[in-house]
Amino acid sequence: MKVVVGLSGGVDSAVAALRLRREGHELQGLFMANWAEDDSYCTIADDYQDARAVCRELDIPLHRVDFAEQYRQRVFDYFLTEYRAGRTPNPDVLCNREIKFGVCLEHVRRLGAEHFATGHYARRLEGTHGVELHKAIDLDKDQSYFLHALELPQLQAALFPLGDSRKAEVRAEARAAGLPVYDKPDSTGICFIGERPFREFLAQYVSEKPGPIETADGEPIGTHRGLAFYTLGQRGGLDLGGVSGRAEEPWYVAAKDLPRNTLVVVQGHDHPQLLCTQVHTLAAHWLIDPPAAPFTAAVKLRYRQADQSCRVQPLADARLLIECDHAQRAVTPGQFAVLYAGSRCLGGAVIDSV
Repeated sequence: MKVVVGLSGGVDSAVAALRLRREGHELQGLFMANWAEDDSYCTIADDYQDARAVCRELDIPLHRVDFAEQYRQRVFDYFLTEYRAGRTPNPDVLCNREIKFGVCLEHVRRLGAEHFATGHYARRLEGTHGVELHKAIDLDKDQSYFLHALELPQLQAALFPLGDSRKAEVRAEARAAGLPVYDKPDSTGICFIGERPFREFLAQYVSEKPGPIETADGEPIGTHRGLAFYTLGQRGGLDLGGVSGRAEEPWYVAAKDLPRNTLVVVQGHDHPQLLCTQVHTLAAHWLIDPPAAPFTAAVKLRYRQADQSCRVQPLADARLLIECDHAQRAVTPGQFAVLYAGSRCLGGAVIDSV
């Protein structure tokens, strides 16, 4: 097949390219530049050189494309809008749908390729009724959570060569093949932020709006910088010392009262105000035929969370009510609730409220 592989400069995409090359596909590499700013935290220049080195080793051509404008419009603007609304978004989900398998896939097709391959840990399987998204064999690395928002035609064009492998095997394969990135550390954090301090980065785009920090019973005990700079369940960064008449226990963010610009905090890791069993979502995106009746499934309410058994009730306007069998801690509006049946990803939706 004619295949373009997205090369990030890391070991996963390099091994994905290596495997496709060994399978005999007509292969080209593609490096995406999705963030325009060049500072000490941005590694795009080094990553590009690493991608070039991999392509030289594999003897395949490398294209470089700049999607920074599309990224800002389709992903980053959404990211800022959500934070300003007091929510905590996950931009990597949108990046996959809008950029990697959106504008980038369109570019791949202009290059004459049939498929776009990436180093994601996930599996695309052909089921009885068409293409399906499944978890990777390596559950510690599984990234199906970030891919659940793909449209079925996007998933049909995708290849995930690492889905049946474990990370240790991938690194060993890279080393044995002499790939120059075999020992390169994995990237962490949100793609456009990298290793930079998150609060300082967000403050460049979201104005501080100080307000009171209150206990669950309404006692003022401090001042916050702005609700956008906190997330539910957060423990650090509250700048709360000892509070008169209160036990010397950590404080956790339990709620954001937007109308009053107030941050509500509680003591105790499992305080009742941090727990819930019901989750309301916005309109769901399905990788199956949209269910009309309630059904049982497993849900992840954040990446790396273990599957949680639940009952899903479809509501009006494609929204969902998810009722979990066990109490869930610090469920965060703006994050995604992603549904599974065994290893198969059924779809997901943005968490709206609890």
